[in-house]
Amino acid sequence: MIKWAGWIITLCGTAHTLGALTVEKAAHHAGTWFSGGLWHEDLADMSPAGSAYWLSLDSFGIPLVLIGLTVLWLDRRGITPPAFIAWTLGVWTVVDAVILPFTPWLLFVLACALLLTGIRRARRGDATPRAGLPRA
Repeated sequence: MIKWAGWIITLCGTAHTLGALTVEKAAHHAGTWFSGGLWHEDLADMSPAGSAYWLSLDSFGIPLVLIGLTVLWLDRRGITPPAFIAWTLGVWTVVDAVILPFTPWLLFVLACALLLTGIRRARRGDATPRAGLPRA
């Protein structure tokens, strides 16, 4: 369950970032980004290049990839991830679902539920550890 949660989180973060760069064509603004074109950007009145940057490279996508990979890394070593990861992502998901109901928030609810269930099972000792990697 923990491994599935980690993969769901990682894949959603990757899909968001790559989708923004390619499908939404945010990468077309890279020249502006790397030439200092956003240095004096006003967040209240963003340019298309600024919006594209916040949608892609400076969005939640990359941190989600890091969270998902961390969950997978911990799982591979037989370490139970801390529950605060699932709870924090869960609260963030609820806020996102209220503000933007047409996002894939259901995938994150699934990932949080899998992660919390896996964590509880591991703490109870119900999880079957892989050979050579006992759960603590």
